[in-house]
Amino acid sequence: MSQTFRDPQSGGSLIVAWQAKARSILIVGGGAVAAGRVFNALEADANVTVVAPKLCPELEYRAQAQQITWRNRTFEDSDLDGSDMVLTAISDARESRRIADTCKQRRIPVNAADINDLCDFWFMSTHRDHSVQIAVSTNSKAPRLANRIRRQIASSLPRGTGQAVEQIGRLRKRIREADPRPENSKRRMTWLTQLCDYWPIEQLAKLDSDNIDSLLDAYVQDHDPQSVRIHSASESSGMPSPVLRSRTLTPDTPNTGEPNRGRLILVGAGVGDPELLTVRAHHALKEADIVLADKLIPEAVLDIIDCEIYTARKFPGAASEAQDDLYRRGLEELAKGKCVVRLKQGDPFVYGRGGEEVLFFRSHGYESEMVPGLSSAINGPGLCGIPVTHRGVADQVLVISGANRNGDLPVVPQFMATRTLVILMAVKRLEQIVGLLAEHGFPADLPVAIVERAGCSDQRTVRGSLHTIVDVVARAGHNPPGLIVAGYSVNVLSDAAIQDRYLDPSTLGLHSSE
Repeated sequence: MSQTFRDPQSGGSLIVAWQAKARSILIVGGGAVAAGRVFNALEADANVTVVAPKLCPELEYRAQAQQITWRNRTFEDSDLDGSDMVLTAISDARESRRIADTCKQRRIPVNAADINDLCDFWFMSTHRDHSVQIAVSTNSKAPRLANRIRRQIASSLPRGTGQAVEQIGRLRKRIREADPRPENSKRRMTWLTQLCDYWPIEQLAKLDSDNIDSLLDAYVQDHDPQSVRIHSASESSGMPSPVLRSRTLTPDTPNTGEPNRGRLILVGAGVGDPELLTVRAHHALKEADIVLADKLIPEAVLDIIDCEIYTARKFPGAASEAQDDLYRRGLEELAKGKCVVRLKQGDPFVYGRGGEEVLFFRSHGYESEMVPGLSSAINGPGLCGIPVTHRGVADQVLVISGANRNGDLPVVPQFMATRTLVILMAVKRLEQIVGLLAEHGFPADLPVAIVERAGCSDQRTVRGSLHTIVDVVARAGHNPPGLIVAGYSVNVLSDAAIQDRYLDPSTLGLHSSE
């Protein structure tokens, strides 16, 4: 025999997707592990019976909601009658072994939690997105590592993978209804294969009923799926769209391919120093056709940008109008197929309204690429010699904004000696903030620092106590932007180190015991 084939690698499991719909699954145990098993079985549309004298809160809820049948007692052999699968999740190893042995005698597949040698099968680490299910098994050798592998696989999937599968399933069903002839099964499979291989998953996820009708028409008319373009709902409303409406090419129609599709990148500018930008942020700024920048972006960062810079015209009382202006300009440039970078101070998602911008542009058909930046809330104090956490001094940090939407003072908790409080956008209201903290039990001698322009060449730290800081700032002045840090971690590093590396000479006399 001249032909050879690969040899099987032993030690694996036979991985299948078992159709458990309407099957009877018995689960012995009422704790957290049992609750996890119940959830998995319910997602597979199984009929679930739980045997346990006591249930955890989740299983109590499912019993009350009639999602499961609960037998309020310990296991009896008769519970196996009619069961298609048995899962034990009890702490009594001897009873688990007895149940497993009984199941094997009755040829019922069984899984005993944490007793691998009794199991006919193992549960895998799974990711679920609509009809997409991805499972990772280490064959009981490293379950924790299986979770990590599963998370890495799931994070690499394109956005909308599950939705894309749902939409292709709808289209596949429509095609089978329109062309049910068995002799055309190969044609159906070939056409759908070309569609699935050609289109990006992100675009397949956007298929709607009109798109599916257009694709069905293309199949019926025997057009190549590569000649069809899908469109988003925003196109019909007149808004810019990154994809085309469905159409069929003819010999007289020039194939211009994909339209110019605008690209939107949301970039965090970090704390002010261009060298502290991420590598990805540098790349984005160099690729940009236009940068829409916040007003407070430092000049040193703007200087590395080669393209047009459009700065938000924000001023007190007109923040919403300025934001609308940026939205308008962004949509205009994206409609031209430009690479638009939205450059925001610090990290866009830490009091930067980044989430609002993502949702706005998504509503108009554009998904944002995210490039995080160093947040001044954590890194600003660090650049000025203040660790927001320090063993034995501060074991937690709370970040709040002093500029609430309606102009109200922030809500602060009662004082805790081991907490560092960082307040953004509040130096102009310093006196009110100090009074607020005093009302909530913050001691008068608590160290307080004002961190100004962290990461810039002119960064400065002004220090005092809760009792003195207002007067200290009044004498030293303030150079925005800045933030307030209150807590015992403020002075945890030596005064000499602070003065040598971090403290501006103009404030050396205003430090510490003022």
